Amino acid sequence: MNNLNSILIEGNLVRDPLLRTTQKGTQICSMVLASNRYFKQEQNSGYEKEVSFFDIETWSKLAQACYERGKKGRGVRVVGRLKQSRWNDPDGKTRSRISIVAEHVEFRPEFKKEIKTASTSEIPFDDSFETDGNGEEAEAVGVEKELAAAVF
Repeated sequence: MNNLNSILIEGNLVRDPLLRTTQKGTQICSMVLASNRYFKQEQNSGYEKEVSFFDIETWSKLAQACYERGKKGRGVRVVGRLKQSRWNDPDGKTRSRISIVAEHVEFRPEFKKEIKTASTSEIPFDDSFETDGNGEEAEAVGVEKELAAAVF
């Protein structure tokens, strides 16, 4: 029996995604996500801001889609799982890192700074993608599918 290992996180990309390819030809896209948290320190003071940074990796066709659509500052919602990597550094010390392997990625719409005067009926549309568990890409359909994937 597998234990529950699921995470939903939202934030902005810190830099443009990086795309690399394994020796077998599988694409991997690496991204860094900054997620903000606001909290009150004292009753009379304002809100404090805490920023956390998370390493995200995507695989296969999802990696290609994230590489093409992602750019520094773009808002992203990621559903995935936590993965711990362990290794020994040159001094012999054991090191570890926890990253997020994305299974579903949504990009927030990009709004152009130009003012359109011709038509106000054009609403920005954005794609969201997920993997079907076999590395194959499936397009998300509506909010219901997203909520179903995020509900534990």
